[in-house]
Amino acid sequence: VIVRSFKELEGTDRHVKSASGTWESKRIVLAKEKVGFSVHETILYAGTETNMWYANHIEAVVCTKGDAELTDRETGKTYHITPGTMYLLNGHERHTLKVKEDFHCICVFNPPVTGREDHDENGVYPLLTEEV
Repeated sequence: VIVRSFKELEGTDRHVKSASGTWESKRIVLAKEKVGFSVHETILYAGTETNMWYANHIEAVVCTKGDAELTDRETGKTYHITPGTMYLLNGHERHTLKVKEDFHCICVFNPPVTGREDHDENGVYPLLTEEV
C-alpha cells in the first residue's frame, strides 16, 4: 500500500514546473510504482495558452477548479472545461488549452510518466522509461 499526499510533494522532484512557465504538476503516482499509469495534480495558469500533443501517451483529465477552453487542433472543435468536466485524449489529438482562470486538474497517463517529462517544441512528452 502506498499512501501519500499532494501537499507532501511540494518542493520535491515530483513537483515539476514547466520550462514554459505555463503550468506545474505534482506527480503522485509515477512509472517507478509499476502500476501501468501515472497520476498528477496539475495547475495551468490563468492567461496562458499551452499547445500539447501526447503522441506517446493517452491522457484523461478531470477539472477540479478553474475555467479553460480546450481546442482539438485536429478538428478545430472547442470545448468549455469547468469543474466536474473530464476530457480524454484517446486518439493522440493535438490540442490547445487556453486558461481563463487557474485550471486545477487531476491527470492520468498511460503509459505512465517518469516525472522527468516536459513538453518539447511540438508539445510532446518524450517516451521515457525507468532504468531497471
